[in-house]
Amino acid sequence: MKYKKRKRVNIPNLITCIVFFGILIFMAVMTIALPKKDFLEMENDYAEKFPELSAKAVFNRSYMNKMESYISDHFAGRISWIKGRTVLETSLGKKERNGIYILDDRLVEKISEPDMTSVDKAIAAINKFADGLDIPVFAMIVPTSAEIYSDELPENAPNADQKKFIEYVYRNLGRSVNTIDVYQTMMSNRDDYIYYRTDHHWTTKGAYLAYSAAGKKMGYVPVPIDLFDIEHAGRDFIGTFYSKTLYDGVERDTIDFYHNSEGEKATEVSITESFGEEPEVFDSMYFREYLGVKDKYSSFLGTNKPIVTIKADNDGGKLLVVKDSYAHCFAPFLTEHYSEITLVDLRYINISLSKVIDIDEYDQVLILYNASSFMTDTDIRKLGY
Repeated sequence: MKYKKRKRVNIPNLITCIVFFGILIFMAVMTIALPKKDFLEMENDYAEKFPELSAKAVFNRSYMNKMESYISDHFAGRISWIKGRTVLETSLGKKERNGIYILDDRLVEKISEPDMTSVDKAIAAINKFADGLDIPVFAMIVPTSAEIYSDELPENAPNADQKKFIEYVYRNLGRSVNTIDVYQTMMSNRDDYIYYRTDHHWTTKGAYLAYSAAGKKMGYVPVPIDLFDIEHAGRDFIGTFYSKTLYDGVERDTIDFYHNSEGEKATEVSITESFGEEPEVFDSMYFREYLGVKDKYSSFLGTNKPIVTIKADNDGGKLLVVKDSYAHCFAPFLTEHYSEITLVDLRYINISLSKVIDIDEYDQVLILYNASSFMTDTDIRKLGY
């Protein structure tokens, strides 16, 4: 009688399996047990909430998609896992993650080709807006770091040509709009610290260079840079590009405040968050409480709001700025020349601008956007309402 030989248990493999499944179970338990956060500070975004179960949500797969996002946002140790994956991918030669190119000394946004039909509608709205005014209207479209450092991108990396795009916009803006070219200014100063390494904004130095270039068109004489005392107000700043990659191989950024050594002109900052309510009034353009959190760029005039008005102690006129967030560190320089500056963010205004702002009270209008946001921002069309 023959007996079958009993297979020996592979102890090392068994231990590996036990440990592996043990880790999975432990991580699942921790994910369920740990407190859930409403806001993910590292990514500067709100966490997915637990989805409501319904037959419709299951049928159209939205329930599973939201559940996947919920687990991803609340998974125990998620930051460490994501960082580990980023390190592994970059070590294998991958130079792009979540739409961000990882260069040797900076992170740069991947800029897709714009929908020119949408862009043309934005241009038409600006022309209609400017044609209806009796005051000078200026437009400044600022190239982003993806354009200025395009020669450092990976070979054949998709990247819209911002120079051609800005030229197209300026060429199609009507005679009622005075265009301000800062492309050459930014390009010729590319070796200076003019863009953050981990964020999509320009630095205060970059904003100063544009402010100086704009003076010739807008009629003011810029304050020489050596008259400013530069305060390194916030260190270890990690911005929106870092949030998308969680890549630690790039030097962190510094938030700089430029103070006029002869005294600052701004006297009052009022912020309108909800129409029909009184604005909240502050005594400074710098919101230092944000220097202690991840979103340090919001130390310039706070987070995005519908209307921000800065009053300054000088005899200059009144300026209306239609803008994106690039204007936040640009506006303090304008207080040297204007008695009142009103910044309007069209993303938060869903009615005609003339119903919330008396444009006739202003002496000039500046439309200020970075090229990337101008390519995709459909709210600019509201100027034509």
